[in-house]
This record gives sequence, structure tokens and C-alpha cells, in this order.
Amino acid sequence: MEQEIEALKQQVALLQKQLREQQKLASLGLLSAGIAHEIQNPLNFVINFSKMSSKLVEDLTEVLEDCADKLDEDDAADIEDISADIKDNMQKIQEHGERAISIIRGILLMSRGKDGEFLPTDINTLVHEYVWLSYHAMRANDKSFNISIHEEYQNNMPKMMVIPQDLSRAILNVVNNACYAVKERAASEGADYQPSITIKTSYENETLSIVMNDNGCGMTDEVKAKLFHELFTTKPVGQGTGLGMSITHDLIVNRHNGKIILESTPSVGSTFTFVIPVKVVK
Repeated sequence: MEQEIEALKQQVALLQKQLREQQKLASLGLLSAGIAHEIQNPLNFVINFSKMSSKLVEDLTEVLEDCADKLDEDDAADIEDISADIKDNMQKIQEHGERAISIIRGILLMSRGKDGEFLPTDINTLVHEYVWLSYHAMRANDKSFNISIHEEYQNNMPKMMVIPQDLSRAILNVVNNACYAVKERAASEGADYQPSITIKTSYENETLSIVMNDNGCGMTDEVKAKLFHELFTTKPVGQGTGLGMSITHDLIVNRHNGKIILESTPSVGSTFTFVIPVKVVK
């Protein structure tokens, strides 16, 4: 009887800890959505005014061409070079601003998307955005962090019906762990080690495959056996909740009726493959 009571106490404590972590994640999700919404408006101004400035530079260039015979040759050349540089800068501002908007839309989709709602999704774009979101998040916390990211996306993939906010969370969880794994190996092996992550997508026979490979510290058989258990983590206290991979398992296996294939070898690296049955949008 005493053993049963002790087991129940442990189970209650475990559930209480899990509830606290889920409440923290829910609060973080609301905070992220609020921040994303506030950032989106000034970003729209940046993009729109950069487009207007590009148009003004084009107008200025036309005026200068009409006055070319009144300008010194060297001055005309300098003005042309400066105009070209301004146009290039405006184009870069637009590109990076639109990329930021895309990331923000993904965050808002994750926080506001209806539970279990399948939507037509550009898989390659989604994967690309969240792989780089993970990288930049790591860089924000550690400026010394650097890594080679290799992306191999199947060309001309049709849009597919997935739950985008769930799939993006699963990708983010795996790539976050990959970044952590290569960072840990880099700390122990030094400058000779070249950390890298390879991302691949493919579609065949109504099945989507997303492969995420890293050359990090890898996992033992014992860790692999427990990886998808709730509250299991190999990270130090304060750095991991033990919920990320159990949530990932739920998102892929239960929500998408897919499976996760894990291959990992200590001091070699890990490969996670999401295999998901999908319907394409024609």
C-alpha cells in the first residue's frame, strides 16, 4: 500500500510539473504573438518606404539622364554609381523585411491557428524559415555560435495539406536540439571540428519526407530509448524542459498520422526523419 501511495505521489508531482511547464509555454505563446503583431506594423512601413525610395531613385536617374550633357563626366559616373548602390540597398531592405514578415506570420499562425486545422502549405518555405529561425535564435543567445546549414529541397513540390503551426513547431524543436548538439561537440573538440546541419525535403507516393541531420554529439541507445518520454532531457537544469521531443512526437505521429525515424551515433551525429502521409493541393 505504501508503495502504491508513493507511486501516486510521484505521478501527481510529475503532472504538476508538466502543467506548470505547459502554462509557461502558453504564456510565452501569447507574449510572442503580441510582440510579433507589434513588430509587423513598423516592418510594413520599412518595406513600403523602401519600395517608394526605389521608385524615387528610378525617377532621379531619369532626370539625371536628361541632364547628362550638363554634368562633368566624373560627376555623372559618381552619381550613377551612387544611384546603383542605393537601389541595391533598397532591394536588400525589401528582401530582408519581407523575410521578417514571413517569420512573423508564421509565429502568428502558430499562436492563432485553429487546433488541428489542415491548410495548403508550401513545405519548402516553411522548413526554410524555421530552420533559420532556430539558427538566429541560437545566435542571439551566443554570438560566437556558427554553423554550416545545407539545404536540399525537392524542386516543384506542390502545396500540401498539413497543420502548419504544428509542423513548424516540430521542425523548430528538432533543429533547436541539433544546434545544441553541434554546439556541445564544438565546445569539446575545438577549432578542428566543423559543425553542420543538413536539411532535405522530398515528396513521393503521397508521402512527405523531411530529413534533419546534424554532426553533433549524437546519442547513446539509452538516450534514444527515452527521448520521446515526457520530461526527459539531457540538458542541464534550466536549459531544457523535457517536453520538446514528446511534443514533437505528438505533433507528427498523432496529429499528422506520420512517423519519426531516429538514427544517432555518439560523436558522429543524429538524423531525424519525419515521414508524413499528405494530400496535395491541385
